[in-house]
Amino acid sequence: MSIDVQRAETRTEATQSHGTRANRETDAQAKALLSLLSDLPAGTDRARVRARLIELYIPLAEYLARRFRNRGEQLDDLIQVAHLGLIKSVDGFDPTRGAAFTSYAIPMIVGELKRHFRDKGWDVRVPRRLQELRLEISKISGDLTQTLGRSPTVADLSARLGVSEEEVIEGLDCGQAYRALSLDAPVGDGGDGGTNGLGDLLGGDDPDMRNVENREALRPLLARLPEREQKIIAMRFHGNLTQSQIAAELGISQMHVSRLLAGALKSLREQLTRED
Repeated sequence: MSIDVQRAETRTEATQSHGTRANRETDAQAKALLSLLSDLPAGTDRARVRARLIELYIPLAEYLARRFRNRGEQLDDLIQVAHLGLIKSVDGFDPTRGAAFTSYAIPMIVGELKRHFRDKGWDVRVPRRLQELRLEISKISGDLTQTLGRSPTVADLSARLGVSEEEVIEGLDCGQAYRALSLDAPVGDGGDGGTNGLGDLLGGDDPDMRNVENREALRPLLARLPEREQKIIAMRFHGNLTQSQIAAELGISQMHVSRLLAGALKSLREQLTRED
């Protein structure tokens, strides 16, 4: 069996010429190796033939990978994906069906590359359903533009694809998830000779928003207090008056103001705790 392997490998290395003749010889060499591979049991000889077949078609895989470059993915990554598709092609090919290996391998490798873009190329992962819908929208948009003489509307796309308008909008919006901008991406002059980054334009937490819920919860409770306690609380926390100033305004002692204020706050606190 080793003699057959050596003979097959010798045939694959016999020619180094270019052009159509070289392609025909490569196909013949590959056909001999594929036929031999299908007859060999698992073992060292089979591994050698398989490795040689993969090496023989690496240029094809790399050619297909280069067709997908400049689409946002590193060429080295695409080549690795194409190599994976080639390995799957060698392992899954059945020479008894009579088809050429390339007619089986090319769709396999291209499919692997497309799956890579579908599953790994998105910065923000979106459902596969929306990814496929986005592709369908891209395919039919050109045809509809020619047919209608204008850009298709959401309703036009919905009617053509047989999906709801909401789904079409989702499919269009998901295209923005393919590439995300860095927060450090420059967006304009900072005014001091520097450049603003995208992160500089993002709003921060508004401290007052944290108190909205508390204020709304307190509003009905404050309304239940006696009028004098309401006035004291308003003067103390809204008017920022001291207890002495409140006492002078109301004509009572500062100690009395302190007791009324403490009692009102305690009542409010207890009512909030019970409601929570």
